[in-house]
This record gives sequence, structure tokens and C-alpha cells, in this order.
Amino acid sequence: MTYVVKEECINCLHGDCIAVCPVDCFYVGENMLVINPDECIDCGVCEPECPVEAIVPDSDPSAGPWLEVNRTYSEIWPNITAKNESMPLPDAEKMRGETDKFKRFFSEKPGEGD
Repeated sequence: MTYVVKEECINCLHGDCIAVCPVDCFYVGENMLVINPDECIDCGVCEPECPVEAIVPDSDPSAGPWLEVNRTYSEIWPNITAKNESMPLPDAEKMRGETDKFKRFFSEKPGEGD
């Protein structure tokens, strides 16, 4: 089992989850984080740290399409091991609760890793 980041993270990018990850399996895009499912050790410490509840185990019914998104972009985007000064994104609170964020706002561009 692994954990995945879902669309709730898009345009929020709080980054609190990064600091607690013992294996540094987070990767950063322009407006979203993803978890590399091959690196995640299923410890679960990141899940409660996410203020928008964007992180779930892959066994969660809502995780389905997000496993492939996490796998694909963790191979393209840079690794990130610490929250940086650009986190959270400026409109994070305004974006909380938005729907269809992937279709409307997702960016394939990489973010700034370590």
C-alpha cells in the first residue's frame, strides 16, 4: 500500500506533509505535490498533516485515478524534502473546497525542488 495526493492539493500546496516524511517521497509541481508510490513506505504520518485532506491511502475509494497521477508526475517533477517560502500558495484558503480542480487548474509544470 502507498499514499496518494489528490486534487484537493491543487492550488493549495500547503507542504506540511513534506517535513514529516521519513523517506522524502514527495515531488513538487507548479501547483501540486505528489507521492512516489515506489518510495512511500506506508507510514501514514503525512496524512494527518494535510490541512485540506488531500492525502489518502491507495485503498481509499477516492484514490483510484490519483495513483497514476502520482506515479507519472513523481517521475518528472523534482524531489522536495522541506517546505519552502512559497508554501502555501497565495490563494490556498480561497481554493479550499473548490471542485474539479484537476480539470480547471492542474499544471504539468515542475515546481522548485531542493
